[in-house]
Amino acid sequence: MAFEGFDERKQPKRPETLLALVLGDLRRTLPIVRIHSQCTTGDVFHSLRCDCHDQLHLALESIAKYGSGAIVYEHQEGRGIGLAEKLRAYELQDQGMDTIEANLELGHPVDLRDYSLPVEVLRALGLRSIQLLTNNPEKIAAVRAGGIEIVKRLSADVEYNPHSARYLSTKRLKLGHLSSASGDLHNESPHRTRCRSGAH
Repeated sequence: MAFEGFDERKQPKRPETLLALVLGDLRRTLPIVRIHSQCTTGDVFHSLRCDCHDQLHLALESIAKYGSGAIVYEHQEGRGIGLAEKLRAYELQDQGMDTIEANLELGHPVDLRDYSLPVEVLRALGLRSIQLLTNNPEKIAAVRAGGIEIVKRLSADVEYNPHSARYLSTKRLKLGHLSSASGDLHNESPHRTRCRSGAH
């Protein structure tokens, strides 16, 4: 299903399209939900710099195995800065900056994303209680602020590679992302993949 909404922060206002991939009866079960930000480099071209591709497929596989759930795919590339600026940030990362330092150097906030529209999509789907597959505390806060109960948080940990190790470490250390590798063992998920030693 496709949804359109407006981000009130952006001027002039332009519609933002979100996709909801739904499996099963969401109202008769406690569905698994993933809010996934578009990542062309990872989702489409399988970039090794990030974990986006693997997290998307973790969500697809987890929902298929469980039999009920939804992925809300939102158009907020590069933490909201867009694909062109994201590629410029890649150049700065090649010079030694991490993802946050690169965004700031380009004059962008650390994270421009807003999750109000994805939460509205969840509400439109009639969801009031869910299992949320995420490591991002901002997504958790947004879902709760939208009046949706998170009965269980499922970890979005995936196996890393040498190219993504610093990216994942930056998310944990600077953005507060939750991870078993950083000691977050609450609500352990059976779908979690252990990170190799060295991710800390």
